[in-house]
Amino acid sequence: MSAQEYAFSRTELLLGKEHMKRLSESAVVVLGIGGVGSHCTEALARCNIGTLILVDNDTVSVTNINRQAVAYQSTVGKSKVSVMKQMIHQINPKANVITFETFLLPENTEAVFHSIQQQLGRNPDYVVDGIDTVSAKLAAAQYCTDHSIPILASMGTGNKLHPEQFQIADIYETSVCPLCRVMRKELKARNISSLKVLYSKEQPLKPSAGAEAPSPGKRAVPGSISFVPPAAGLIIAGQVIRDILKI
Repeated sequence: MSAQEYAFSRTELLLGKEHMKRLSESAVVVLGIGGVGSHCTEALARCNIGTLILVDNDTVSVTNINRQAVAYQSTVGKSKVSVMKQMIHQINPKANVITFETFLLPENTEAVFHSIQQQLGRNPDYVVDGIDTVSAKLAAAQYCTDHSIPILASMGTGNKLHPEQFQIADIYETSVCPLCRVMRKELKARNISSLKVLYSKEQPLKPSAGAEAPSPGKRAVPGSISFVPPAAGLIIAGQVIRDILKI
């Protein structure tokens, strides 16, 4: 290996030294280390983001293996943020990885972000929302809006087969996506006038015949496949990098 070659030398050829330095000094929060969040985090790590803050209290389950970067037979039962931290350090040993083994909830959003700010000594440069629940997504959007922190929220990726239909847009420019519809209504009620999201106009597929019906009071588990949530995570990572670098 020549003196010019290192883990991110191919990225530096594309972005240049100054942009690489900017990425190494950047801090990105990823809320939810699932199908979208885990692949987004991996891509950010491979772009030399210097500090990654991971927020999730889930453990790897066998049903995650079809789509999540952290999910292998060997990691079933392990903390997702712990597995993700190990993966990041295999990619970039110099990365600063801060983990919060907690689910972001409306009642703890202030505390989680306050702790992040204390550890960083400042606000993060960007927040990625890969959370499943509407209440938590709204809490993250509200906090980031109030504190002028850039945020990109993933909308629904379940029950879909066409990752090429994903796009980045403002929430108020979206259509078709059922989660977007709910978010638009709730954000408007909170006087939040803008939210950058990843969404798709693909009509969600219905569960296949014979699929188990959800228990009373519980939402149906969406179907998923190996190439859709990861594609969403990579698209989000690309947008985050371009936004940080303003390119």
